[in-house]
Amino acid sequence: MSLQGHIVELQRRHEALEKEIEKEQIHPNANDVKIVELKRKKLQIKDELAKLAVSETRH
Repeated sequence: MSLQGHIVELQRRHEALEKEIEKEQIHPNANDVKIVELKRKKLQIKDELAKLAVSETRH
């Protein structure tokens, strides 16, 4: 997979996690542990995207 393809896939996963977090938060019996885990995964993806952006600008 190309770098650009990897970035696009990470952005897609980031957006999917955002939607899942929103869905979980509006649920009457929201699972706080699940929300925290989803947010952690989303942050990891955001960090990876930032690293890729930095490495892309260096090349």
